[in-house]
Amino acid sequence: MAKGIGIKPLGARVLIKKLEAEEKTAGGILLTSSAKEKPQMAEVMAVGPGTKDEPMELKVGDKVVFAKYAGTDIKYEGEEYTLMSQSDILATVK
Repeated sequence: MAKGIGIKPLGARVLIKKLEAEEKTAGGILLTSSAKEKPQMAEVMAVGPGTKDEPMELKVGDKVVFAKYAGTDIKYEGEEYTLMSQSDILATVK
């Protein structure tokens, strides 16, 4: 478990925290919260042990891009996280 989070994913699942969406367009226009695009980048907060068929490839702290409608959003101790299958993670970002 990372950073004191009391959620431990099972199997080949990962717990992510979405990174904030941009508040300005490239032209400098401020966006309202409803106009912001849902972020698809996140930081991995916790990982499961993996399974025999799908070993865990991610680690806590990885920055990732995930499938747009993947995962289950959960709120835990006032923070919002998403729990998803490792297979819904599309790439890591350096």
